[in-house]
Amino acid sequence: MQVLHSLPKFDHEDLIVGTETSDDAGVFRLRPDLAIVNTVDFFTPIVDDPYVFGQIAAANALSDIYAMGAEPRTALNIVGFPKGKLDLAILGEILGGGAERIREAGAVVLGGHSLIDEELKYGMAITGIVHPDRVIRNVGVQEGDALVLTKPLGTGIISTALKKRKAPKKSVSAAVVSMITLNRTASTIMRSFPVHACSDVTGYGLLGHALEMAKGSGVTVILQSATLPVLPGATLLAEKGYLTGGCKRNRDYLKDKVTVDRSIREGLVEVAFDPQTSGGLLIAVPEKVAPRLVKALQANGVTAATTIGYAASRQQAWVRLV
Repeated sequence: MQVLHSLPKFDHEDLIVGTETSDDAGVFRLRPDLAIVNTVDFFTPIVDDPYVFGQIAAANALSDIYAMGAEPRTALNIVGFPKGKLDLAILGEILGGGAERIREAGAVVLGGHSLIDEELKYGMAITGIVHPDRVIRNVGVQEGDALVLTKPLGTGIISTALKKRKAPKKSVSAAVVSMITLNRTASTIMRSFPVHACSDVTGYGLLGHALEMAKGSGVTVILQSATLPVLPGATLLAEKGYLTGGCKRNRDYLKDKVTVDRSIREGLVEVAFDPQTSGGLLIAVPEKVAPRLVKALQANGVTAATTIGYAASRQQAWVRLV
């Protein structure tokens, strides 16, 4: 993020969203009624099954498009493969899993690019479309807004425990189901409500993405720990020390920007810092609208959807976990 701030800015009359506000994707206007939305994401395997890894990676890349209120149209594969170390059939399964999620999204895979790498990596570059006047950004949160989260937290913690063969089957199963589930339904439903801002919760964790929304909007976001949806076993696994390096980096980055109530269980605090893969949408809507949004989401299969906090006038900390 520090590197991005030092890069030269691009000015163009049709550039709607660039890098200035840490939005989930870039948006460029092609004509008065059409804009393209671009994003890219890739990472190393977090599960053992290559087909499932492909599904997760694709769902994760698609999530940025959905967070912007857009519809995905095309995808390009990005592959780093350790030649001679793994059977090429594994790569075929990964690509097959990715293609399956793209097909479900109603988009198409156009091709991609691969290179020889010491460590297996996979992801996608996604292009979506949206009306220029209907772009949903991660800024625009208003004082009094409620914050709704659509997926449970804890995927990073569970994935770390899985690598060490210490994750309960129930936890792994729940995490996989969550990660391969597209944010398509949640995005479609939220677009029928007066959404002020939205972000998908991924690498910076719940607290990090809440910070981006709060800072870009000039408000303080207050998250209520008792309401956070959490994957089964994630809190206990965190307390046993199964934390990602990203979780620790998030803590370091956020230490002077976020306050955490000392009464909150330590494992739950770690869940709030935990980097997510293919996490849910964090949606800011007027408080009076939130119950109807949650009800609509749950009625359409987004069962974890819940209100987890609200926006207040600017305070010393950008984000408070209480």
